[in-house]
Parts: sequence; structure tokens; C-alpha cells
Amino acid sequence: MTHLRGQRTGRLGAALVAVVALLVSGCSSEGASTKDVAKKYKDIPAETGKPQDGGTITVALTPGLSPNYIYPYPPASANGTVIARGLMWRGLYRTSGTGDQVVNPEQSLAEMPEVSEDRKSVTVRLKDHRWSNGRAVTADDVVFSLDLLKAALDKSPGNWSFYTPGQFPDGVTAEASADDTVTFHLETAYNESYLLSMLALLYVMPSQEWAIAETGGQQLDFTDPKNAKAIYTYLTKQSEDQAGFATNPLWQVVSGPYRLKSFDSTTGSFSLVPNEEYDGPGDSRLDQVDFKAFTSASAVLNQYKAGTLTVGTLDSSYVTEIDALKKDGYHVYGAPAPARFDSLTINFENTVDDFDKIIAQPYVRQALQHLIDQPGYVASRGIYNGAASENYSTAGADSPYPPEFGDKAPYPYDPEAAGKLLADHGWKVEPNGTTTCENPGTAEDQCGADIPQGAKIRFTLASANTPAYVGARDVAFVSEAKKLGIEVKVVTKSLNYMYSNYGNSFAPATKNEWAMQDYGPLYLAAGYPSSNTVFNTTGSFNLGSYSNKEVDELIDESTFGADPAVLSKEITTISEDLPVLFFPTPHTLVVWKDTLSGPPESFQALLSFLYSPEQWYLTK
Repeated sequence: MTHLRGQRTGRLGAALVAVVALLVSGCSSEGASTKDVAKKYKDIPAETGKPQDGGTITVALTPGLSPNYIYPYPPASANGTVIARGLMWRGLYRTSGTGDQVVNPEQSLAEMPEVSEDRKSVTVRLKDHRWSNGRAVTADDVVFSLDLLKAALDKSPGNWSFYTPGQFPDGVTAEASADDTVTFHLETAYNESYLLSMLALLYVMPSQEWAIAETGGQQLDFTDPKNAKAIYTYLTKQSEDQAGFATNPLWQVVSGPYRLKSFDSTTGSFSLVPNEEYDGPGDSRLDQVDFKAFTSASAVLNQYKAGTLTVGTLDSSYVTEIDALKKDGYHVYGAPAPARFDSLTINFENTVDDFDKIIAQPYVRQALQHLIDQPGYVASRGIYNGAASENYSTAGADSPYPPEFGDKAPYPYDPEAAGKLLADHGWKVEPNGTTTCENPGTAEDQCGADIPQGAKIRFTLASANTPAYVGARDVAFVSEAKKLGIEVKVVTKSLNYMYSNYGNSFAPATKNEWAMQDYGPLYLAAGYPSSNTVFNTTGSFNLGSYSNKEVDELIDESTFGADPAVLSKEITTISEDLPVLFFPTPHTLVVWKDTLSGPPESFQALLSFLYSPEQWYLTK
């Protein structure tokens, strides 16, 4: 995944012509309408076939996101993803992958928590699970995991992307009140749904085996913060040795259904084999699960065609291949992932050409949103090929906490309305020319605070080089902006580069390199899609430095308050204020061979990239 600087301009120009032409028609190259394409994959197949024991399956990893770390809590400096974290080390609770519940109780390490009346004491009773060495998973392991998470954050707040200073795990302590019972004491009460979503992110790690600061060293008292920090330093250092992932005894102590057999440090591909001590949900009938890394969506498609992949996802740009895949013996199911939204992230601190002053004006953001033709993008053969749904909020599809405006777009596609907004606020709009601020000042009919006369609306948009629809929708947006006299320069970057360099919360030195970025989807907690850490002023994942006092208060209320219904108000306010520009949500397409089966919900969970191969089996 390289940035082809010298070829960017030519490719962009060619793509622009193609995409705009296709947007007009909303049809495929063969002339067939895309409006009914979802009928081909909207139904999930039932569990069928006679299970057989054994066999190996090959799973396609998301292109461009090859794992490079194994310790469950990678430091920010790792700049990558973790190997099969949920398959080797479970979170205290298993994320549900659906929009109607926060966690899946049956697949969790613990029973549902008991919360005190004041919500400041939470008691969790562990189920009977064992580590791969035969030792029981205990409350001490949970305490250890919390202490190690705190040690990571003590080193750097950026070491956990879900962290907001002053919130979980700050002010939270854990006590092993029995071997199978842990009690969390909270200085501040949390909303029960929000707290549950945080506990689902608390990966349980083996305290007896990992509480050391050197290889072969003595076990340390991890409740001492100084020791916890030393342990964390040692474990993260060990996790830098990719060649030792499969041989280091540390990483062989697992509680999940699988342990690591091999890891290819060159590609990021890896193989898992069953943890013989696993006694959780699922029979682990398979002998081996191979996860294969890819650099492009087209490579994934080619491997499906070759019959070498058993299960994975497929870029929605390839919906025209569904009939052929079904003929070749594959099931295909698709839908929008729960609590997912796709957007252009705005950088409110980019000072190039006074962008920070201009984008701070709500009317400017509203005008830009009016330029995004969501219905057209969905229908376009050049962008989503019919495999997407309109979305105008952070809640995503089928959320139990919908915005107050429902499915009605607050700022629908309307270039004329966009031009009027600018003109009414002191801009001289020059279609296909250069729109400039003609009337500076802070009155209602003026451009806004600190925007100088003659200022132009022009900025840089960083666009991920995969999946294909990202570049296509960005090109379409640039075309509409140009018609309104707005200049947008697109630079194409790899996902890993953007993850490492484009975020004011962790890479402030590069804030003037990007004014907007499109890196694909953002997933919030499916059952409780709070924007905490994402759109609150101090949020660790607030990439663009968005700040709104009312939003901060609403996020605090949905995080700490007793009533989860306030989340709808939070979602409404954020979505109307536009800290990002909303795109349609692509449908995630899940593909698997018809010789592989298991509970339908286990394949549905792949919409959120939650893998459950311990529930799958090959059929006779």
C-alpha cells in the first residue's frame, strides 16, 4: 500500500470523469439498475449439513490491516493491530455484534454484573473457565488486567484508544472478593450500559504467568503501580519480537478457544489451533484456522474465485460478482454493520488558508454536507453499486437509540441550498471558479469571526487507498465542491499511514497536512453507541479536535447518568452539528463456502468483524 505521488493527478482526473458519469446514471456498466442489488444478499442462510470433526479453514483478513502485535493492549507506538485478540484472550464480556444488546451473555467470561443502587459498586462473578495450562481463570486475573491497563495509560494516555482522561479506568479499582468474584469500586457512577461496554474491552490476562518484569523473573505484586508499570514495559517489549510470537511461552497461555501456531512477520498472516482446555461456547471442531493477510480488495476477490478462501468479507464494490460466487459454492450475506458510520473527519485545527476559521462556522459545514449526494452515491455503479444505505447520524443502522430526526436527512443533497448558505453569509460564489469571502465580519450576513476578506474555501482531503469506494466517493465530493467554487486537493494514503500520522490527539505535528480525511468506517459500541472518546473535547480518539460544550455535557450525561435514553439526544445534537460530514454506510458483505456452517448469528457477527470459528464446522 504505497502512495503513488507521481501518478495521483492523472488517476484522479480519469476517476473523476468515470465516477461523475456513473453518478448521473446510477446504473451498472451493462445498464442494469443497482436499486435491487441488496435482494441478492439480504437473507442469511440457516445452519445446515452434518458436522464433521477436523479440517482447516482459511479466513480473509481485512485488506490493509495486517496484525503486527500480540499483547492485548498495544502501545500507541505500535501503529498496527493485534493478532486474534478476542480468540486467544477474551474480554471480560463478549461484544454482541448486534444493535439490540451491548454484550452476548452466553459467550462472556462472566455472568452479567450486579450493580449497587448508587451505581458505584459492581460485582462480577466469573464462569468456570480455564487457561490453556489448566489453571482456572480467577478474579486475580481480572484485577491484574485492570492494573496493567492503568499502567499503560500511566505511560501515555494514547496507549488505549478508548480512553478519556478522568473516565474509565480512572477512579476504578478492582478487588478479588473470592476466587470467582471481582468487585469494581467506582469513584464516579457510570451509566450501566456504558460501563458494560467498557468491561467488554477489558481483556483478561493471566496474572500468575505474566506478572514478571524479566524472562524467568519472580512473580511481582501487580497491585503495586510501580510493579505494574515494570510488567507492562516487559510485556510490550516482548510483543515487539514478531519472530517469537508463536514460540514465546508467554503468548501460549490463553483462555480463548485458540492459541497461536504460526505467524508470518513479513505478511501478517497467521494460524491458530484449538486451545485444548477451552470449555466455553462452541465445540472447536476445526483442526486449524488460517488467517490470511491481503493488501487489496481485488486480491481477496481473486482468492475467492480460486476457491482458496473459506470465509471472510468482500468489498461492496464487487457486488456484481455475487452471482458468480454463489455459483462457485459460496454463501453471501450483507447488511450495514451495527453502530457504524462512514464520514469525512474534519480537522478543526488545520490553519492552512484559514481553514480552521472557515470550518468553525456551522453554515459552512452544512453547505458541505449539502454537496454529498447520498442517494446518488448508493445507486452509483462507480461508488457503492447499490450495496449501501443512507446514513446521517453517529448511531448507524437500526440503533435502539435513533436520532430525533429519524431517517430524514437534516442536510440532504441540495447544491442550490449549499450555494445559498454561502451567499447569505457574505461569500461571492463562483461556480467552477473560486468562491471568496466578500463580506467579512461576525454579523449574520457575514463570513464569520477572523475570516479575512478574499479568503478562499480550499483544503486538502486525505483519502485511504482501500477499499475502492473510499476514493470513489471522495472524488464525487470533490466534483460537487468544484462546481460551487470550492477547491479540494485529494492526497491518497495507506490506512496504516493515516492511522499513524493523521490524528491531532496523537500526532499534532501533522495537523496542517490534512484538513479532512476519509479512512473508511468508524465503529461505536453496537449496543450503546456513545461518542465518548470520539467527539468530546478531551476524547483520545477525537482526531480532528472537535469541541462543543453542549456535546461534552450530553456525552457526560450518557456516560455517567442513570438514563440511557439521553443517548438519543447526544446522537441528535452531534449529527446536526456536523463534527464530520456523513457518507452512506456501505454494506459489509460476508462470504463463506457452503461446506462451512454454524449458527447464523456467528456469520452475522462478521458484519462487525467478530470472528467465532469455534462455532463453525465443515460439513460432510
